[in-house]
Parts: sequence; structure tokens; C-alpha cells
Amino acid sequence: MVLLRAPNLLAGFILIGLALSAADEARAQLQTPARQSVILDYDTGEVLFCKECDVPMPPSSMAKLMTVELVFQRIKDGRLSVDDTFRVSEFAWREQFRHPDVSLTWVAINSDVTVDTLLKGIIVQSGGDACIVVAEALGGSEEGFAQMQNRRAVELGLTNSNFVNSTGMPDPNEYMSALDIANLSAHIIREYPVLYEYCAIPEFTWSDIRQFNRNRLLFMNMGADGLKTGHTAAAGYGIVASAEQNGRRMIVVVNGMESEAARNNEAARLINFAFREFRTYQLVEAGDGVAEVEVWGGARPTVPVTVTEPLRASMTPEARAQMRVTLRYDGPVPAPIQAGQQIGMLTLSVPGRPDRTVRAVAAESVAQIGILGRMWLGLRALIASPGAQS
Repeated sequence: MVLLRAPNLLAGFILIGLALSAADEARAQLQTPARQSVILDYDTGEVLFCKECDVPMPPSSMAKLMTVELVFQRIKDGRLSVDDTFRVSEFAWREQFRHPDVSLTWVAINSDVTVDTLLKGIIVQSGGDACIVVAEALGGSEEGFAQMQNRRAVELGLTNSNFVNSTGMPDPNEYMSALDIANLSAHIIREYPVLYEYCAIPEFTWSDIRQFNRNRLLFMNMGADGLKTGHTAAAGYGIVASAEQNGRRMIVVVNGMESEAARNNEAARLINFAFREFRTYQLVEAGDGVAEVEVWGGARPTVPVTVTEPLRASMTPEARAQMRVTLRYDGPVPAPIQAGQQIGMLTLSVPGRPDRTVRAVAAESVAQIGILGRMWLGLRALIASPGAQS
């Protein structure tokens, strides 16, 4: 096993695993009154800050994003249109009586309501009645729809989530983690960019009732364009918010706040913190050379090594010096070598964290030398071996 440390050569991408180091530093700097919180860099997928972010919690109306996702999925693949209509059942209409404090769109019993209206009702007004209309149309019942939600959660890799209703109403078996909510939000933004615009609608009027989006970050001139608020007595006040500034996007979840104003102010503070303290660095492009390793029996003595995917990461400027990169490979590498052949592993070490590794591959092909050359190499190795007799 050969260990190749090349600090000068690798300095440009020495921070591939930087979210780990940056997250440690951010934790030291940042405190939040939220019970659960996460800052997710949308562009790199790195968790920049986490407070109980992988612990299941009551998600309140933030869980409605899973209901929205299933509708968005069907619109994207052609099974639904925003102009399609769903019938409002008595059960959906009676949501206002079962839960007097529930947010409503105020859809009328036995009316036919467009998918467009239902989406606005769910996202802008947080309408529980609109959610049930969707659940019954797609799943036959809330129970059937919950099964669909759970299957979809598994497909999306949401490992700390379970659904028993379409609204996020309190139930011991209705839960999500803050990180799952952030990852679901990132999925919605990435997979449904046009439909995501529903999340930025500032107000919506239905049944002559004008309601404003409870996500007040939309009105703060900070690049916010989604996604969803939530509140129940058990969960406290929560919000998942996303904002874009200068081509970068952050997603923040806070939960367990004491008031609507507190959740909005804390989410705004965390987003501003993330944009201010972290930078996104393009470390190396796919195909860039990162090292030269020795070749045995080849037409050339070394082969350039590269990575197959572009590498970028978010970090604080202070985190740059905390990373170490080591290229581990069995060498010299015997020829012939094909371009793209795996040579070894690039290991990124961060103090106090598990190592991360990426594949290192040959950037070029190297032919094997002829039979006479290989015989000469074998003879040289025999002469140089410790057991050789003089």
C-alpha cells in the first residue's frame, strides 16, 4: 500500500469532506433556541449545522410537503393536470369540526375543486381540508394515502419519517426529522422547479376569504421562495424555508419555537448566517489531474490520476487548513493500464470524524512494455531482492 500525500498538488481540493469540519466549527459558533434545527446547503448537499436534526419529531403542517410531493410527481409524469378536479367529500368538509384549530381552505361539500386550487390551498393557506381532498382522490382514503406517503418516503430515502395522515395533525405515529424535511424540500426544488413556484405564492383567496402565506420570509427581501410552516401544541412553531442569494441556495428547518414571529426570525437568522459564514468552493473539475503514480512494466514510468466527478464543497474560510488528503493505492501499478481504471482511493481525513473516500482513476492509458523489457525488469528485481547472491 502506497500512501501519497501531496499537499501542494492537492491543495485545491483538500476539502472534499469539508462539511464535517465546517459543521463542527458552525456548532461551536452557533446556538439556536429551536428544539430541532438543520442548515442544508442545497447545492452541495452538505449539512452545515444540525441540532437534533436526525431525531423524529412531530412535523405539524410541514408534513404537508409529502402530500404536495405526491401531487407534483403525478403532474410531472402526466397522470395529473393542474386543471383536473377532485370532489370534496363530507369527510373532508367536516375537517373544520373535527379540529377546530386546523387551518382551512374552506372548500365546499360536494364541490369539484381543481388541483391548482387545492395546491394553493395546501401550500399558501395550509388547508387541512384541501389535503384530505387530495388524499381521498389519490389514495381512496387518508389511510390509503398514508401508505402511499410511506412508500414514497422510502423511495426518497427519508429514514426518520412515518405518516398516518395527509395533514400533519398530531398522532404518535406521525413524525419526521428536521433533516428529512430539509431533504424532501431539496428534492421538491430539484425535481419540480416550475411547480415549486407554488411555494412562493404570497396570498390566496378562496370562498371570499383572503389568506396570506404564513412563511413571512417571503416578504423579507432575502431571496426566500418557499416552503412551509407548521404549528401544533406538541410541536411548537416550525418552518422549513429556502432562499437563494447570488446563485447559492440554503434550506433551513427550525422547530419547537414559541411563536410565529420567533420561528420566522430564527429561520431568517440561520439563513443569513449560512450565506455569510460559508463559501462554496469548486475544488476540482472532472478529469483534472490530481497526482502522478508510479507504473511497473509500462511504456511510461508514471500515470496521471484524476476523479470522475467534479468536486465542490461548502466551508468557512477557517476550515480550509483542517483537511488532509491521502491517495492510497497498491503500487507501482502494473501495466497495461486503461484510462478510467481505478487506481486507488482518495481519502479525506477530518479530525474527530470518519474518513471519507472517493475513487481515484487513471486519466490516461499506459501500454505494457514488450517481452524483453519485462524480462529485464524481472532480472533487475531479482538482483535487487534481499536474498540475491553475489
